[in-house]
Amino acid sequence: MREFSFDAFLPRFLTALAETGLMVSVAFLAASVLGVLLGLLLYASRPGNLLENRVVFAVLNGAINIIRPIPFLIVAISLIPLTRFVFGTGIGPLPATLPLVLVASVAIARVAESNLVSVDPGAIEAGAAMGASPARVLFTIVIPEALGPLTLGLTYILVALVDATAVAGVVGGGGLGDLALKFGYARFDWITVLLVVITLIVLVQLAQFIGNRIARRVLH
Repeated sequence: MREFSFDAFLPRFLTALAETGLMVSVAFLAASVLGVLLGLLLYASRPGNLLENRVVFAVLNGAINIIRPIPFLIVAISLIPLTRFVFGTGIGPLPATLPLVLVASVAIARVAESNLVSVDPGAIEAGAAMGASPARVLFTIVIPEALGPLTLGLTYILVALVDATAVAGVVGGGGLGDLALKFGYARFDWITVLLVVITLIVLVQLAQFIGNRIARRVLH
């Protein structure tokens, strides 16, 4: 087992933590906007719903069903040519956000659709009967009614993103996963690996705690 040096570990750890924070925050914000809009469009275009459109629903539903089962590592490797085209490189935390946004967006879209479907149809019919446009019904009745469970769903995706950033380190994304792989596993420095694992657990618990607090406030 390699001898552990805290002085050498600390700057690497802080850099990796900042890279993980960048990946999670950028990916979560972008995926939340895209995913909720996709989920809203899926919900509204369902047969018999406010903006029924079988073609739009079939295309979106099919695309999400194709992307969701693919493991994140495979998605990240497959998108390397695209990340090189967009960012000029496939290595680094910012290029790694592209596959993170894609995977998180489709997951959020499905979570959002599931939550929106559970909204009481009576409230939607009442809004439509009062002359509200479909867009007004969606944004002033449907989304507010589903906000509590939607917040819990977004929290679940945030936790999953923290896990995914560790995998992103395998394909050059940097972050805590990269630190554990290069300076922990590859050098038989198991203390570094242990500290990274503990940090990931703390980050996940923190994300879950904040999400639960926000959801509790929304639900009450």
